[in-house]
Amino acid sequence: MPSVSATTQSSPKPLSLLVLGQGNDPHSERGVECPGDLPAPSDPGLVARARAAKEALGDKVFARGHHYQRNEVIEFADVTGDSFKLAKEAAARPDAPRIVFCGVHFMAESADILTNDEQTVVLPDLAAGCSMADMAALHRVEDCWDDLVEAGVADVTVPVTYMNSSAAIKAFTGRHGGTICTSSNAGTALTRAFDEKGGVESEGKVLFLPDQHLGRNTRARDLGRDLDDCVVWDPHQPMGGLTPQQIRDARMILWRGHCSVHGRFSVDAVETARREIPGVRVIVHPECRNEVVSIADEVGSTEKIIKTVAAAPPGTKWVVGTELNLVQRLGQMFPEQEISFPEKNVCYCSTMNRIDLPHLVWALESLVEGRPVNPIVVDPEVAHWAKVALDQMLALPGETSKD
Repeated sequence: MPSVSATTQSSPKPLSLLVLGQGNDPHSERGVECPGDLPAPSDPGLVARARAAKEALGDKVFARGHHYQRNEVIEFADVTGDSFKLAKEAAARPDAPRIVFCGVHFMAESADILTNDEQTVVLPDLAAGCSMADMAALHRVEDCWDDLVEAGVADVTVPVTYMNSSAAIKAFTGRHGGTICTSSNAGTALTRAFDEKGGVESEGKVLFLPDQHLGRNTRARDLGRDLDDCVVWDPHQPMGGLTPQQIRDARMILWRGHCSVHGRFSVDAVETARREIPGVRVIVHPECRNEVVSIADEVGSTEKIIKTVAAAPPGTKWVVGTELNLVQRLGQMFPEQEISFPEKNVCYCSTMNRIDLPHLVWALESLVEGRPVNPIVVDPEVAHWAKVALDQMLALPGETSKD
């Protein structure tokens, strides 16, 4: 399969139905073509094949697994973590010519941006994307900026973009003097953005992409500010669905995006857990809705959730509001604690789960044969400006490596 470039299209085409395994769309960010030679999921020798391939590759391959991956994939990861930690780990291994990224597309892009030109980043399944990242298409973000220019506020607006975004959106952020953030340092990033435009009491604004919930929660929790001056920009409506006066009055312009997993957690689920589990503590990710975050006992990034549960004494009861693979893994890691999931419906990250053992085995065995599949190659111009925005984040004080 040819490499995938993060170049952008000047005239996006309408979305069309693509049947998995039956071609790809050259105008989309990534294809969905399946080569048809994946090992069967029922193959009882998959684990042995994965071990043999990794052993044959030795130091030539470095496999990273995001916390939300299936256990069958995590078993073969050399390091686990959140998205930015994994990208940094890749950059810290310049002697490994092949990086197998068991995560989603935007994470592999960040790894390609931060690694050297001699390293190849491989994504076992190109259809492993992120619905949140896909909610901020470059042409719509550029249209938004044009509208801000027309409204006369672009010169006092700084884009702050969550790590969970495409390389193209990171590059947009870099070109417009903004910064990337993680869920751990979003407060610091917002403070820096407002300071650039005169401070939190000034007329400066932040365009926060692509997760409205993280932006809203950070504004309220980290900055201690009222949410009355936050507006939501709907990219499918003229002028974001806002009036010129609403745009001028706003301090936070929140892109209408969300995480399909964390957005499902509800106040009712939290209240039910508290009724049914006496003494339970609730910890949730800041991508959850504000009304859920407001009533949780703890709020934090994926890494903070893991560390908080790990540090809790035996017998502690937790309801953990994040992706189900990780919650189940926490229950296995800390059996002395009672760990529960807040929703009755299964809540896996469906795109993250596309990286399964058959795809991983296929990617590893292809590397053994000397033919990397699904290499992620970010256009050099896009990579340059995306790295400008990433470097702005790295220059922020405090934690920058957790999402």
